[in-house]
Amino acid sequence: MKNTMEQSKSAITLLALDSLSIYRGLLKDEVLIRLKELLSYLDKKDVVLRKVINLYNEFYFELAKSDTISLADYIIDKITFDENPFTFKTQAGLGSDSDSFLEKAVSNDLKGLQLVSKLDPSMIKAELSELFEDNSSKLIIEGLPDWVLESQPTGSPNHIQRVKNKFKSCQRWDECIENLRNFHKTYGCGIYARYIAFVWEKTDGHGYLKGIDSPDTITLNDLIDYQNERSRVIENTIQFLEGCPSNNVLLYGDRGTGKSSTVKAILNAYHSHGLRMLEVPKAYLADFPLIIRQLKNRTQKFIIFVDDLVFGDNEENYTSLKAVLEGGLESKTPNIVIYATSNRKHLVKEYFSERAGLQSGNHNEEVHAGDSMQEKLSLADRFGISVVFSSPDQKRYLKIVDGIAASRNLNIDKERLQKEALQWALWYNGRSARTARQFVDWIEGHDAIKIPNN
Repeated sequence: MKNTMEQSKSAITLLALDSLSIYRGLLKDEVLIRLKELLSYLDKKDVVLRKVINLYNEFYFELAKSDTISLADYIIDKITFDENPFTFKTQAGLGSDSDSFLEKAVSNDLKGLQLVSKLDPSMIKAELSELFEDNSSKLIIEGLPDWVLESQPTGSPNHIQRVKNKFKSCQRWDECIENLRNFHKTYGCGIYARYIAFVWEKTDGHGYLKGIDSPDTITLNDLIDYQNERSRVIENTIQFLEGCPSNNVLLYGDRGTGKSSTVKAILNAYHSHGLRMLEVPKAYLADFPLIIRQLKNRTQKFIIFVDDLVFGDNEENYTSLKAVLEGGLESKTPNIVIYATSNRKHLVKEYFSERAGLQSGNHNEEVHAGDSMQEKLSLADRFGISVVFSSPDQKRYLKIVDGIAASRNLNIDKERLQKEALQWALWYNGRSARTARQFVDWIEGHDAIKIPNN
C-alpha cells in the first residue's frame, strides 16, 4: 500500500494546482500540464510503473527545454510574466472597490504556487519505491533524473531580476504582492514586460508579435558623429515618453550612415522608461490597424520601426501607412509613433511617364496624372520630422574611424590607421559610418593575429 504521508504530499500539491484562480492560466503551460498529469496519475489506486515513468520523464523533458531545471525558478518566471485580471488592472493603473478581494485571491494563488515549487523529486521516487519493491524496478526508479530545488543564477535584466530575487529570498510568496504590483505598474505584463523589442510575423495568414530574445545591443555611445542629426530624434523620443506632443520620424539619406543604428540605440537607451519597439516589415504594412489595436491599450510607449522603406509603382500597401500617419480615428493613439528609415526622401517611386501624362493626349494615360504624382510625393510629408543622414566627406569619415578606434582602445599609429581607412573606402563601399566600422573591425582582427599585410 502507499505510504499515507507521502501520498498526501502528492495530493496536496495537486490540490494546490487545482485551486489556482487568478493565475489559472498557468495550468495551460506545458510544464505544469505534464506535472499535473504525473501527480494525477500518482493519486490513482492502480499505478503502472511504465506509465508513471513515461509521465515523469515527459514532465522532466518539458522543464529541461526551458532555461532552467529548477522548478521554483520556472514557476517564479511564469508568475512574473503572467497576464491575468490582477496584472492587467495593475499595469493599466485601474483601481476599484473589489481590489481587496482580487488581492486575496492572488495571495492564495501565490501560497499554492510556492507549495508546488517545493515539490521534491526524491518524494516521488520514494513513493514509487514503496509501490515497486523488486530490485530491477528500484534501479529504474533511482535512475530517474532530478530537478533542482534551489534557485539558480540567471542572466535576466536587473529590473526583472529584482522582482525574482524577492520571491527567492521571501519565506512567504504572498508577501511579494507589492513588489509584483510595482513591477507591473512600471513594466507592464506578459510579453511586454519580458521583451523590449518585437517583430511582426505571420503564420498561415495570421499576424502576431514575436519577442526578440537578443536585440541589437548598440548604444548611443557606440555611434560616432552625426550628433546633430541624432539629437533631433532623441528629443522627439523624450517628448513621446513624457506624454508630450511628438512626431512620426523619417530618417533618410545615404546608405551606411547610421539611420537604423540610431533607432536601435534609442531603444537601448530608453527601454527602462517604458519604451518598446516593434519592427514591421514593409510587406506587412497592411496589418497596421490590427497592430495598433493590440498596442493601444498598453501602458508602454511603442515605436513602430519600418526599416529601409520604399515602394514600387505597383504597390498599394503604402496607403495603410498613409492612413496611420494621417492620424485616423482608430490609428491616432498617444502611445505609438512611427520611425522609418529610407535611402530616399520620396518613398514611392515616380516615373517620367507619369509627368508626361500631365500633357499627354494618349488615351492609355491617366486623366488625373497630377493627382497620382502628388499622392506619391505626399507620403514623406506626412512624417512630422525628417532627418537627413548624408555620406561623410573625407574629414568626417576619418573622424569616425578615429572615434571608433579610440572607443575600442586600439593602439594603432594614427597615420597608418587613416591611410588604410582611405584605402578600405576605395576598395569596398565608399565613405560611410558603416564602412568605418567595418574597417576598424578588420584592422583590429588583422593586428590581433598578426596577419602579414600584402
